Amino acid sequence: MIRQKHNKVVLAYSGGLDTSAIIPWLRENYNFEVIAFVADIGQSKQDLNGIEKKSLDSGASSCHVFDLKEEFIEDYVYPVLKTGALYEGSYLLGTAMARPIIAKKQVELALNIGANALCHGATGKGNDQVRFEMAYAALAPDLNVIAPWREWDLNSRESLLKYLDARNIPTTATLEKIYSKDENSWHISTEGGLLENPWNRSNADCWNWTVDPEDAPEEPEYISLILKSGSVVSVNNKKLNPLQCVEELNNLGSRHGIGRIDIVENRLIGMKSRGCYETPGGTIITTAIKAIEQLVLDRESFKWREKIGLEMSSIIYDGRWFSPIRKSIQAASDSLSSEINGEVILKLYKGTVIAIQKKSPNSLYSEEYATFSEDGVYKQSDADGFIRLFSLSSRIRARNKLK
Repeated sequence: MIRQKHNKVVLAYSGGLDTSAIIPWLRENYNFEVIAFVADIGQSKQDLNGIEKKSLDSGASSCHVFDLKEEFIEDYVYPVLKTGALYEGSYLLGTAMARPIIAKKQVELALNIGANALCHGATGKGNDQVRFEMAYAALAPDLNVIAPWREWDLNSRESLLKYLDARNIPTTATLEKIYSKDENSWHISTEGGLLENPWNRSNADCWNWTVDPEDAPEEPEYISLILKSGSVVSVNNKKLNPLQCVEELNNLGSRHGIGRIDIVENRLIGMKSRGCYETPGGTIITTAIKAIEQLVLDRESFKWREKIGLEMSSIIYDGRWFSPIRKSIQAASDSLSSEINGEVILKLYKGTVIAIQKKSPNSLYSEEYATFSEDGVYKQSDADGFIRLFSLSSRIRARNKLK
């Protein structure tokens, strides 16, 4: 452990129980001046209200709040969307994409004020410890890193509450809070509580943004999205910036119960975990992007985009944002997305989103070729030679077996 005096540590501070206890713990165990760093990436206003005072009451010398919502969606979420990344086929990486921007701004603050160390409140069981520290290593390898959950003996909510109570540090946390939630402009996740047993069904407490699909409107809603270079730029013919698009689609999707998943995923460190994730706007956007991709990308390009998405999902999940491989894959994806332009009409209804109309100036779909009616452009007998060549190796192999 670092035991120097008169040094500074920048803590990624959320205002929750863990980081509230970390501030006095850092002062007692490291004798550091603690600077609280708060990243506003779209969590609820309730989480941010009074957060500066809360950090100071816990013993921080200062608190810096950064509004990162627009940058988060524009520079982190939208680029990843172009790759088609879905971790293990369903997770839209809401927490994973948020960690690099938080860590980056935390590092920038630390370097600007001459801090000696960085600190995060991620547990020793999860993925976030890796994501934060991978970013720290890439951006500020000489700064010390403190991870209290890997050091202290405060291993329960009860022990944390007793720790704060003994020091007369106020907190709004209680023992009744049984779920762990992570919220930003892109998604909200719920873990813990009854979800720790995968045989238990989720209940209403496990969902926060979206209405139960059974309670969604009885009539479908139809919306129009316009895409440019693989990014949504307009919702219902209203031009919006990326954050505004996501916020508008979150509202529309939540009303129809869209974007819920209840999954068991493989964490990077080896264990499995279960979570209920809600990404209503993201689910709508990915459906729209895929609709235009189906029109524009040829067969090999589509296969390449799927490979890119699969690889990118692991890279983001594992916290390798600031790596050459992430930049390389992003460049490939940006190239593929350059012609993903067009309009999609989507039907929102009781938890589902379906692209029912789509068009693109770059479409490779030709009704003249695809029709089942008579056409004057396709010579069906040409397929004979193609099939003979395509099956040549199969015929040679069969003949060898007969010999």
